[in-house]
Amino acid sequence: MAVRSTAAPPTPWSRSLAEAQIHETAFVHPFSNIIGDVRIGANVIIAPGTSIRADEGTPFYIGENTNIQDGVVIHGLEQGRVVGDDNQEYSVWVGKNSSLTHMALIHGPAYVGENSFIGFRSTVFNAKVGAGCIVMMHALVKDVEVPPGKYVPSGAIITNQKQADRLPDVQPQDKDFAHHVIGINQALRTGYLCAADSKCIAPLRNEEVKSYTSNQFKGLERSSEVASNSLGADTIEQVRYLLEQGYKIGTEHVDQRRFRTGSWTSCQPLEARSVGDAVRALESCLADHSGEYVRLFGIDPKGKRRVLETIIQRPDGVVATGSTNFKAPAASTNGSYSSNGNSHSNGNGYSNGAGSGRISAETIEQIRQLLAGGYKIGTEHVDERRFRTGSWNSCTPINATSANEVVSALEECIDNHQGEYVRLIGIDPKAKRRVLESIVQRPNGQVAPSSSGSGQRTVPSASASSATATATRLSSEVVDQIKQIIGGGYKLSIEHVDQRRFRTGSWSSTGPISGNSEREAIAAVEAALSEFAGEYVRIIGIEPKAKRRVLESIIQRP
Repeated sequence: MAVRSTAAPPTPWSRSLAEAQIHETAFVHPFSNIIGDVRIGANVIIAPGTSIRADEGTPFYIGENTNIQDGVVIHGLEQGRVVGDDNQEYSVWVGKNSSLTHMALIHGPAYVGENSFIGFRSTVFNAKVGAGCIVMMHALVKDVEVPPGKYVPSGAIITNQKQADRLPDVQPQDKDFAHHVIGINQALRTGYLCAADSKCIAPLRNEEVKSYTSNQFKGLERSSEVASNSLGADTIEQVRYLLEQGYKIGTEHVDQRRFRTGSWTSCQPLEARSVGDAVRALESCLADHSGEYVRLFGIDPKGKRRVLETIIQRPDGVVATGSTNFKAPAASTNGSYSSNGNSHSNGNGYSNGAGSGRISAETIEQIRQLLAGGYKIGTEHVDERRFRTGSWNSCTPINATSANEVVSALEECIDNHQGEYVRLIGIDPKAKRRVLESIVQRPNGQVAPSSSGSGQRTVPSASASSATATATRLSSEVVDQIKQIIGGGYKLSIEHVDQRRFRTGSWSSTGPISGNSEREAIAAVEAALSEFAGEYVRIIGIEPKAKRRVLESIIQRP
């Protein structure tokens, strides 16, 4: 196999003319470029169009079983080094069992720990990404150390250490997906090496080659061979894919009234071993429950978790015929199983596309964050008279696991309690405590866009005292929040962000407010509003012992 590898050019900072050291089991595509002192470990696969150039910053290390995908660029500055796992200095260190996916940029000094995943077009520069981290698509990680096992969302801009320290943990299903990508690329490495070896490839040309994923389903029909009068080609293709991957298939239905609360009911169990059997069972479910929602999903029998939930019929009788544009998740490297109806991102079941004309984008983002954190969600209501005493009543319990279903339940609570206060609740199921209280409707019927913020904690005794607050440009609600934070012994901090970075959640902190009195805190908040006019500003309550946030409330918008 010819590998395009050249020595480093002589420069004022290096005249070593060092060449790459490539393990014999690695596959390096001839359309990639490797220059200088690049040390490539066992079982590495380097795809076409990759540029690994150790001509300025040097050396580079790429650990065993790592895959470097199409268009990845690895380069380094002449100045600056990181310490690798072998305690030696490198311009770039990429640990074993890692994935650098299409078009990612790793620019030294940079360290990517073992078992990490760097998503499409993401950049790591002058940074350390700890072991087991997952960085999703179009993210920037710069000038920080990301602790091991953290999850960086798509589009995030992580440029200060506080942002890095507050990142959420990687979930088990994210680890499973990253491991799956490693397995796929190891199979590709083996295949490419075999294809380049006449002794390996010759026998294969003389026999029927079967998909490595379809061994359990001999004679499984292709979707093009199966006809259906009510199911589209995309749905049939989805069924075929699930069966090939060894997943079980399930179906559920729900009427319009219960759809808002996510109270789905299973159809008859589906024990199909072929695409045709599965399609016939699906058609039977659709016929039995016409006028209702029907959804299809796959079940991983090993992990006992759902994959690929898709609504295939709606109450108006419309059956999904091709709108899902189904693509097999295994071909994706974004860490999520998505579908037209519901999507599972990070295994938390929320949909990035959840939307409502009556529920603000910020409230939907709160819901997504709560679901991502594994919290339960509830809703409460109270009339104006009882609001002052804090005598809230619960709405119908929410058992939903997707943002769409939670939004529907929240809208139902709002509809049922017009003219009252309605608030959203986040509950930590382990500690059995509330982590968020946010008012989303007020008695005048207005659905609050965010005036209560993303973490308002309402303490009954404080609500009645707001009328006596010191004269200030802040609303009585914000004053109440500040008093609750200070009175509860919490630290008060302020964060701000411009409109462009608001979408990626890249808030900047002004640091904790040192004053312990309400007056000093109110003055500091007012100063921040003036200083960051034209930006989003939020106040933060922090429990100093547990070092966790108890309140986040946006108090100014651009």
